[in-house]
Amino acid sequence: MYSTSLLIFTLLLTLASPAPAPSATASYTLIDNCSGASFLSCFDFFSSADPTHGFVHYLNQADAQAQNLFTITDDTVKISVDSTNITPDGRASVRLQSKKLYNRGLFVLDLVHMPASTCGSWPSFWTLGSAKPWPENGEIDIIEAVNTDTTNHMTLHTSDGCSITGAGGQGRVVTQNCFVGAAGQPANAGCGVESASAASFGSPVNAAGGGVYAMEWTAERIAVWFFPRGSVMGDLVAGTPDPSTWGPPDASFQGDCDLSTHFVDHSLLIDTTFCGDWAGSVWSSNPICSALAPTCADYVANNPAAFAESYWQINSLKIFSQW
Repeated sequence: MYSTSLLIFTLLLTLASPAPAPSATASYTLIDNCSGASFLSCFDFFSSADPTHGFVHYLNQADAQAQNLFTITDDTVKISVDSTNITPDGRASVRLQSKKLYNRGLFVLDLVHMPASTCGSWPSFWTLGSAKPWPENGEIDIIEAVNTDTTNHMTLHTSDGCSITGAGGQGRVVTQNCFVGAAGQPANAGCGVESASAASFGSPVNAAGGGVYAMEWTAERIAVWFFPRGSVMGDLVAGTPDPSTWGPPDASFQGDCDLSTHFVDHSLLIDTTFCGDWAGSVWSSNPICSALAPTCADYVANNPAAFAESYWQINSLKIFSQW
């Protein structure tokens, strides 16, 4: 048995010892796994009019499943659009919105196919703070482009008082002021970064077998990475992601912006719309698309087969948290 003096000495030594240094990067813990059959437990179907004024008819769950525009096979989720019918009132599609709201975290989408780079198409994977009128609680566009584009566009949309500085990651900073009404920028442009890769969106991604997109949202910055199939980080494959080891992101949004007040209570969204405020507005400036039809809506309505490749095929969507 220890003597009383030895016990006292041991206790004093323990109290005097310095506490272990905290880890430089807090580890992420999986909080939501939206994969396979569990995918439906994560999302609701949005079937109202398109807020972006697209030439689209969003279906409810029953109609989407009846028309095979939403299917789950062998743990793979497929989200499609109508590619069979002429649709003078808008092409049938699916828009999903998460049941849960998020404030910060790591959002990882593993897909084998996304809507192809097709005239009239406007697919997106994004987050939206919807408790207040847009854009009071912010919007984060993680995957987005239109028509024949093959370069991913990553964008923040906010109310006044938020801008980014610096290089913006590996990508090219297109606009720096995140306020949708900022002077000297196109209306609703927000702060945008284009990927440095011309094979980061649409058809070339599909040709390479897909890949993994990750968005990290912390108190200091919002960052987006894209890893093509075959180049996915090992920690992502293992389910133990550590963004501090991934190198520079495709886009890094930080600067003169209080992220905690401009980005609040976000839903995750996945959708494919057509024409609308972006794809439709640039139709005439795209020589490939404008040669096909006088307007975007005319082309989308009358060429269903053109949209056979306008589908998402998702292995998993995982959300991690440090908090």
